[in-house]
Amino acid sequence: MPFVFSHVEYCECCVNNSRNVHTWSLENPHETSITNFQRRFSVNVWCGVLGNRLIGPLVFDHNLTGNTYEAFLRNELPGLLEDIPLMIRSQMYFQHHGAPPYYTRHVREYLNESFPKRWLGRGGPVAWPPRSPDLTPLDYYLWGHMKTLVYETKVDTRAALRDRIFAAAEHIRNHPVNIASATQSLLMRAENCIATGGGHFEQLL
Repeated sequence: MPFVFSHVEYCECCVNNSRNVHTWSLENPHETSITNFQRRFSVNVWCGVLGNRLIGPLVFDHNLTGNTYEAFLRNELPGLLEDIPLMIRSQMYFQHHGAPPYYTRHVREYLNESFPKRWLGRGGPVAWPPRSPDLTPLDYYLWGHMKTLVYETKVDTRAALRDRIFAAAEHIRNHPVNIASATQSLLMRAENCIATGGGHFEQLL
């Protein structure tokens, strides 16, 4: 059965004021450094994985709440899934974790209507471990890989952070074999999780 593994990740950067950074030397080192006012900028990013496909990303312009997440499910997600064959969309399961915005009544009601008995998450019809980053391809593969690409060099602005995220997503999208390998490894991870009674199993992979 096809699964859409769905997740919103919080990506953050901070440019620090380095006025208290000192360079010590027996001789004048003629040291120069670039200083900035301390500021922080961040974005919430949704991505999905289905088979060998990366779906998204979509960047939320405002804080993630139950209302904004429900609006995303109703208004944005259908367009993101437009290229998925109708047969797959009619049978696929939708999976997300248990963040508070996902647990609001309106979100759960919408998922019950759109994915009847076919969604995984807090309060959903299919049981799923509440904290299971090692069982979700976005956690054990996508976000780490994407952040490595995004933060390869310094990010100075929120706009640059958004651009890096979309560029990293395009790079990952162009390697569908790696995406497929990550999603296919879920079964092996689940089997190892069961074998260890729900304990740590990364050392068995």
